[in-house]
Amino acid sequence: MFKNLILFRIGPDWNPGMAALEAGLDKNRFVPCGPTQQKSLGWVEPRGEAGGALVESVGGHWLLKLLTEQRVVPSSAVKQRVDEIVAHIEQTTGRKPGKKEQKELKEQALHELLPRAFTRQSATRVWIAPQQRLLVVDAGSQGKADEVTTLLVKEFEGLALSLIQTAVSPAAAMTDWLGTGEAPAGFSIERECELKTLDEMKSVVRYARHLLDTDEVRQHILVGGKVPTRLAMTWQDRVSFMLTDTLQLKKLAFQDVVFEDKSPDDDGFDADAAIATGELIVLLPALFEVLGGEQEFGAAAAAPALAPLHPHVASGVPAAASAAVADSAAAETPPWED
Repeated sequence: MFKNLILFRIGPDWNPGMAALEAGLDKNRFVPCGPTQQKSLGWVEPRGEAGGALVESVGGHWLLKLLTEQRVVPSSAVKQRVDEIVAHIEQTTGRKPGKKEQKELKEQALHELLPRAFTRQSATRVWIAPQQRLLVVDAGSQGKADEVTTLLVKEFEGLALSLIQTAVSPAAAMTDWLGTGEAPAGFSIERECELKTLDEMKSVVRYARHLLDTDEVRQHILVGGKVPTRLAMTWQDRVSFMLTDTLQLKKLAFQDVVFEDKSPDDDGFDADAAIATGELIVLLPALFEVLGGEQEFGAAAAAPALAPLHPHVASGVPAAASAAVADSAAAETPPWED
């Protein structure tokens, strides 16, 4: 059900019921692109049944679905049309359009081509855990998540969202785990990671299907000044994911053990939603805990790291890497309600 997670904390002043949430989303229900409309987005039924609810509740968790449709016009087609218009102007008037006019002609060409362009749709799932005041966007990029949250904030007065941040930055923690070869309790390190330098070169080393508890990996960190930006992990042998330096979870996958208690009759939307939210609502606070605890809503962002986590790692960490691998002052962790 979920592939990528971008995590937000909901501010304390927003407490809608399901009916109010449904009514708010209904004001921006999805409508397909018009003939000359380049992009349209709106809410659709999460269950996929026409005429159904825009908010589905499973085990106290709310699930939404945003549909985006775009008319795709290849840039080569726009350029070809602009060239045709420019050639016609030159033939009929004897003058060549300037840069400003060509920019206007580009917009004209796009407008002409839109009715003939094919459309492409993409869906983005949103999970709200109202008791925990957690909002999760299943998006592969921060830009897409921001598009979703911006729409929600416009639709609901009093809704404030803040990206979840931890007292220890993920980059600092991942550096420590790889440097010491010790995964945090409850987690295991898998065979994929990305290391990147902090200088202007942004040199990158990627490992796939490769043991990471090696001197080679440690040398990249301790001597080469590279900082982990992605690290494959598994929690309790139940959920695997790629942790990023911005606290996103990518390539989310549920292990077979998660489905052992699933009845053959438990199929479809409700079962998938119950399994996914049931596992993640336990995984996420466990992850926040090994990252030093979550910062309070509205508090300042985690300060840049000033020192590595363990003294025996510090001896080999160059100054460039040291700036990205230490934790900030610990912040009090907000309680997660049952």
